[in-house]
Amino acid sequence: PDQGPSLPIAQFGQAASSKKSLGGSKVLPFKNDRVSAFAKKPKTQVAEEGATVVFETETEKPDAKVRWQCNTKDLVSDDKYVIKADGNKHSLTIQAVTKEDGTAYAVIAGGSKVKFDLKVKEKEVMEEVKLELKEKVKEEVKEKKGGKSQAPDMKTDLTGLFTEKPQSGEVTVGENINFVAKVNAASLLKKPTIKWFKGKWMDLASKSGKNLQLKELYDRNSKVYTFEMQIIAAKPSFAGAYRCEVSSRDKFDSCNFDLTVHGGCPHTHSMDGSEEAGELDFSALLKKSASKSQVKNEPDEDVWEILQKAPASEYEKIAFQYGITDLRGMLKRLKKMKKEEKKSEVFLKKLDPAYQVEKGHKMKLCIEVANEDVDVKWLKNGQEIQSTGRYIFESVGNKRYLTINHCSLSDDATYTCVVGDEKCTTELFVKEPPVTITSHLEDQMVMKGERVELECEVSEEGATVKWEKDGVELTRDESFKYRFKKDGRKHVLIINEATKEDCGHYTVKTNGGESMSELMVSEKELEVYQNIADLTVKAKDEAVFKCEVSDETVKGIWYKNGVEVKADARTNITHIGRIHKLTIDDVKPEDQGDYTFVPEGYAFNLSAKLNFLGTFTITPCHVKIDYVPRQDPPKIHLDCMGHTSDSTIMVVAGNKLRLDVPITGDPAPTVVWTKGEKVKLLGDGRLHVESTKGHCIFTIEGADKQDEGLYSVIVRNPAGEDKADINVKVVDAPDPPSAPRILSVGEDSCVVQWDPPKSDGGNPIIGYVLERKKKKSYRWMRLNFDPYTDTTYEAKRMIEGVEYEMRVYAVNAIGMSCHSAASQPFIPVAPTSEPVGLCVDDISDTTISLKWRTPEHLGSSELDGYGVEYCKEGSDEWVPAFEGLTERTSVIIRDLPTGEKMQFRVRAYNMAGPSAPTSLAQAVTIREIMQKPKIWIPRNLRQTLIKKVEETINLVIPFQGKPRPVITWSKDGEHLNPKQVSVRNSDTDTILFIRKSERKDSGKYEVKLQIENVEDTASISIQIVDLPGSPEKLKIMDVWGFNVALEWKPPKDNGNCEITGYMVQKADKKTMEWYTVYELYRRTNCVVADLIMGNEYIFRIYAVNMVGLSLEPCFEYKPPTYKEHDFSEAPKFTHPLVSRSVIAGYNATLSCSVRGIPKPKVTWYKNKMDISNEAKYRMFSKQGVLTLEIRKPCSFDGGVYMCKAVNASGEDAVECKLEIRGPQTGK
Repeated sequence: PDQGPSLPIAQFGQAASSKKSLGGSKVLPFKNDRVSAFAKKPKTQVAEEGATVVFETETEKPDAKVRWQCNTKDLVSDDKYVIKADGNKHSLTIQAVTKEDGTAYAVIAGGSKVKFDLKVKEKEVMEEVKLELKEKVKEEVKEKKGGKSQAPDMKTDLTGLFTEKPQSGEVTVGENINFVAKVNAASLLKKPTIKWFKGKWMDLASKSGKNLQLKELYDRNSKVYTFEMQIIAAKPSFAGAYRCEVSSRDKFDSCNFDLTVHGGCPHTHSMDGSEEAGELDFSALLKKSASKSQVKNEPDEDVWEILQKAPASEYEKIAFQYGITDLRGMLKRLKKMKKEEKKSEVFLKKLDPAYQVEKGHKMKLCIEVANEDVDVKWLKNGQEIQSTGRYIFESVGNKRYLTINHCSLSDDATYTCVVGDEKCTTELFVKEPPVTITSHLEDQMVMKGERVELECEVSEEGATVKWEKDGVELTRDESFKYRFKKDGRKHVLIINEATKEDCGHYTVKTNGGESMSELMVSEKELEVYQNIADLTVKAKDEAVFKCEVSDETVKGIWYKNGVEVKADARTNITHIGRIHKLTIDDVKPEDQGDYTFVPEGYAFNLSAKLNFLGTFTITPCHVKIDYVPRQDPPKIHLDCMGHTSDSTIMVVAGNKLRLDVPITGDPAPTVVWTKGEKVKLLGDGRLHVESTKGHCIFTIEGADKQDEGLYSVIVRNPAGEDKADINVKVVDAPDPPSAPRILSVGEDSCVVQWDPPKSDGGNPIIGYVLERKKKKSYRWMRLNFDPYTDTTYEAKRMIEGVEYEMRVYAVNAIGMSCHSAASQPFIPVAPTSEPVGLCVDDISDTTISLKWRTPEHLGSSELDGYGVEYCKEGSDEWVPAFEGLTERTSVIIRDLPTGEKMQFRVRAYNMAGPSAPTSLAQAVTIREIMQKPKIWIPRNLRQTLIKKVEETINLVIPFQGKPRPVITWSKDGEHLNPKQVSVRNSDTDTILFIRKSERKDSGKYEVKLQIENVEDTASISIQIVDLPGSPEKLKIMDVWGFNVALEWKPPKDNGNCEITGYMVQKADKKTMEWYTVYELYRRTNCVVADLIMGNEYIFRIYAVNMVGLSLEPCFEYKPPTYKEHDFSEAPKFTHPLVSRSVIAGYNATLSCSVRGIPKPKVTWYKNKMDISNEAKYRMFSKQGVLTLEIRKPCSFDGGVYMCKAVNASGEDAVECKLEIRGPQTGK
């Protein structure tokens, strides 16, 4: 079924703390309404081929709509299927049954659905089939009665992070086994965290040591993390279920696997000596039972069951051991659940004590009943549940289901299933999933005084988030500096009028993740990408002043000779993006002057001059002149245009190029324009040549780079010709630079380098502008406003561990280029701090053993390994001790020169490079140092070590001595038995191991170390204790009043330790319930007081030592048995019924008395008809007196009345006649 996870609540102690207590829920009286819509349900049938089968059902309501289904498909009435409905009776008839009809069917009415089957068999095997079905039904009923209630299997769809999951494995005792898990981190923002568990609760990180090694590797090329758990020298107790969990921010995955250990029996381990901290001791966490029961491997520990079985004094210890945070809430529910349930005759399978489901998932509760036709009711907090779209009731055979769709927090309640007078109850806990951040914060760079909005989106509407700035939580203050806005799943932090103090890292946190962004606030510095230029135009031409600034939002004002310019019919002012234009059409002499553009909010302006080139006007006069033809040679007047001497004109790409050349000559000369080597220019749509009197105008629309070159203008007439060259240069913004390269990274910075653009656009590059963004963001943030002249830049103020990209713009006097391609993604990370605690662990003539601890600060990058170097004293030439890096924190360097003084140092490496080195305080001479043998007895072994029988003894005795000493163990002066005791020796310690201790293992153990003629010895006393024997010869010395004097003798076997006391218990013969009188009584005689006079009591005594109670009490009184007297008596009426005559309309009574043991059952009859359930009659019984009251009798109530009494010993009856007379009426 598609439903959420359902697990016993003991696995989620913390989830229980966040839910409301249901202990005060009140159960209302049950109603008589049926949960099921069916009064009669169809049953599974077996039919022969060719037969006709009829399924019948009855509904509670006559107008109920009924649908029949076959394999979840609706059936319609046809030749094959006949569907009939008559009031509340419905039937499905299947004609000519075939083998294909043998499948699953269902009938649906309202929210109720009943499933049944049709089995089709051949005729000759029908009888055998019927017998098989009967046997199968009996077996299923037996299995259900003897089976154990199980929660529905509900699995959570997890985010898949594993690329390779650890697989179950088998290993032989003493061998090694590896479990490997791989995680692809290409799509992860943060390094994945992995945890290894044994069972459900035991975190193996604290068990890493001699028997367990946890490793972690990272492949930079494939970006795959490899996590390895290595079990060394496997032992039988290591077998069981394991779990591997990996998480990265809001992503999570887990995998279960098993370990099977062959060749040994499960046993427990002790950590005696406490030096062997690496021992993989799984059973050390569990409290050993007081009784001598065999220890079993329980891979899964259910805390709920442990609490149910544990005494109250152990609750706090269990809560601390298993991480229970809401112990008080669990104990409230435990108090309800500890009541022993009687074996139910109605339920074959009850609900589990508790279930858990995630919010939004589906939950399915299931019970099994003994009677398939019985109806059930479902209650929620005592209120009956009605069938709706969210609550669905199903009945399949003897199973009843309650399905809850889309579970919400309101469904966290107590659910009860009621069948007749019996019921079963469960707790449903709805676990709210953690709130994750689906849309992260973006880095922003704003100007001072601007409004800032930092926006993120979370997974749940109405979720609570926390905002922080540089690790300090933000709150609403009186100045309303920060405002917090919530819109559905969106959360916004608003900063009004940003200042320099608002720079920093802002973090939004939820209970399921966090997101960080950086805010940079800059002063308003406006850059001018293109200045306005002086213009010289003639009458009726167009004058255009144009400038470009860095900020698109900046507005400005145009002035002429200090007076603001207003837009009119001839004057047009535009602002498009970063470009501001002032256009004057049909230029007139009064338009000449100084024009200025002033950006709003900035203390500077841009100025240019407009020069007007006027025309000469000739006033006509009446003068008579004789015409004399004259010819003037043509002349080009370039100086009047104000150009430079070399006649070079610069134009910005995309603008109009207009060459206005004044010419003279009589007659009017012809004009020819050429470019390059006397090539005549042809119009191509962009080129226009216009000749007027005294002027020749050459125009190019939208000049580009190909229009650059030397232009020549030639004028001719009969009197001669003239020629001028004009050099046109087209300038543009530069090309984008090459993609930047990341040279190095630091903790919060990086060094980036790039190549200049291939083309500078005809103007020198004045600098570069850089931008950066987070890898998964879409917003680029500018790093500098003033052009940066160099091609290497150090970017700072980045977040360690976050992936970034960089890009570059080139800037010249014309403007800014397009952005370059983005750099390769990189992560700012700093080298680790230096390793700590470097010291010499051991030394010989040619080798040295060094060890150290991991650096205190690792940063966000994983550690690649360590490099070890050495050099001779007085030399600066450091030599690597080995190739590559080592992941271990210890190393042995071999083949060193004997007697030489050497210096050693260690560096830690990560992706940012090596850390600072850690060196030894002084040089070390390579020479073995002789040491006398010395045994270091641990503090806890300096006194007698006391162990219980069958416990494991594991003594770790460290020592020193060089060369390696000869070690000898003995017990009470004799050699040890190798079959019972194991000894393992190393260079630094010796271990004495006894798998299962016995009483005979008690004694004094001696260990001796010997190097040549020098030796050292030490002794350890071990005492193996057991349960004591039973006390002997319990006697009742005296009985008086309410007191009894008891006396007994101590047990023969004290369990190899002192008897600390005795437990005295008493039991009343009637109840046989034992009560403790004295729990730890020191003497061998006592007085038991406060007894009830006349009652018979039994007494028993247990001996108590440090191990526990003796297995058997010393005395258990068995009272003699007596035959109980039979007091039963058959019913007998002591006073009979008396015939009566009564008046109609007045209440009448009939009385009699009866005796009998046990109390007989009384039934009243009228004319031999049972009237017990008739509303007209009332029956009373008090102290054997039976009364029948007839309310307002009429003529029909007359007749013979009989009272019958019945019990197990017999029956008796009496009867009388009742006459009803009509009422008397007056004349």
